[in-house]
Amino acid sequence: MARPDERQLLEQWLDWQRATVRAKCEGISDEAARRSLIPTSPELTIAGIVAHLAGVERHWLVRSFLGEAIPEPTGGWGGPELPLTELLDAYDIQCARSREIAAAHDLDEPERYAPEGLPIVSLRWILGHLIQETARHLGHLDLLRELTDGQRGY
Repeated sequence: MARPDERQLLEQWLDWQRATVRAKCEGISDEAARRSLIPTSPELTIAGIVAHLAGVERHWLVRSFLGEAIPEPTGGWGGPELPLTELLDAYDIQCARSREIAAAHDLDEPERYAPEGLPIVSLRWILGHLIQETARHLGHLDLLRELTDGQRGY
């Protein structure tokens, strides 16, 4: 069996994280997905995390890497008032676009946009960042899912 190269490893880790987002949301009602369960972070909800992760993908691959303008997010972490299934579908669509963008470019290629004062980073850096950002929020989904219905693990 051939060992994956760096790109394949980055893509495989990120795709595993992305797929786990949907798995963590299986069987959750729209009401439960919008329930605020953390008193110190009332906007941190299951639906909010899914909406946020779609925005993170869009920001890093479309806005920063390609340099395309995107609408500014509104409403904090609450996400649009869409059913969870639609939020997950929008996330999957954004992830598919992110995959296409990444596949068409070299890992060393720099992003085309960074806010003033921040360094320009490579596609490699962006993919690594998306892995850690998605993993961090999977931890939040673990906690919220356990508080919602006691489900734990994968």
